[in-house]
Amino acid sequence: MALFGSFAALGVSLSFAISMGAIAVPIDTVWGVFLDKLGVWSGDPTWSKGRAAIVWEIRFPRALLAVMVGAGLAVVGATLQAVTRNPLADPHLLGISSGGAFGAILALLHTGLFLGLLTVPLMAFLGALVATLCVLVVSKWAGAMSADRLVLTGVAISFVVMACANILIFLGDPKATHTVVFWMLGGLGLAQWSHLIYPLAILVPCSLWLWLQAPQLNAMTIGDETASSLGIPVARFRLTVFVVGALITGVMVAFSGMIGFVGLMVPHIVRLIVGGNYIRLVPLSAIFGGIFLLWADIVARTVMAPEDIPVGIVTGLIGGIAFVLLLKR
Repeated sequence: MALFGSFAALGVSLSFAISMGAIAVPIDTVWGVFLDKLGVWSGDPTWSKGRAAIVWEIRFPRALLAVMVGAGLAVVGATLQAVTRNPLADPHLLGISSGGAFGAILALLHTGLFLGLLTVPLMAFLGALVATLCVLVVSKWAGAMSADRLVLTGVAISFVVMACANILIFLGDPKATHTVVFWMLGGLGLAQWSHLIYPLAILVPCSLWLWLQAPQLNAMTIGDETASSLGIPVARFRLTVFVVGALITGVMVAFSGMIGFVGLMVPHIVRLIVGGNYIRLVPLSAIFGGIFLLWADIVARTVMAPEDIPVGIVTGLIGGIAFVLLLKR
């Protein structure tokens, strides 16, 4: 029932996200354009070509990217909270997002797009993966491999990686450094249909794999000893989840920049609704993450229309306030 209701809420949110903006478009026009593009519209179009272009070329890919990014960050946050047994774990706190931003900035300001469109996502993933490996290596070197201390190591690595990213910005071409503001503040304005295949191709199989690991994730929330007694190779499983999380986060950061609080807050909201069983928590976190980022993007596009506020600012404001209210509850 919760899954059906969340899908319905996602459909409604998607409709409003495409309809609302500096130029309002009626919802029936939104879905009329959609059906027309699919070739199943039976009547004559009642909308102008300009509105059709706004719906199909600008808002539809932006809304779909918001769903994918929100879903990916929420799923990564939920699974990291399981393997670290820390309710504050998320891609930002563990340095994964910082690593992804470092790789994207390196590609944009220094190496160039040597692999074309794939360069930024690939470099972002490699940056996220290196940051993740740094967390694990430093934790082992410092004797801090316990789940609760991994987060502290991640915070330290995150500061170091962001300092290195700032050095890249400082050494980069001053005329080109304005492009990195997109990655630092987060935004969905560069969404295009041709780009969506890349985050989708990573999100679907990786999220499905994490969902299939729900029994192991449930065991990890109890403790390493319990998980080991059930035959789970704890260290290897935690490393695998970290790498998969780095893959998802790196690609999402490549296309949306650094968007905070989604991976931290959404899983806690879902737990209040359906409990902590990861069989339900993983898919519902994905759906609620998409819904949350859709509405955050609506606020970003409308509160100062026609200007777009970076969506990372909106998620930080909404997420911070909501998380304080969750803590009080």
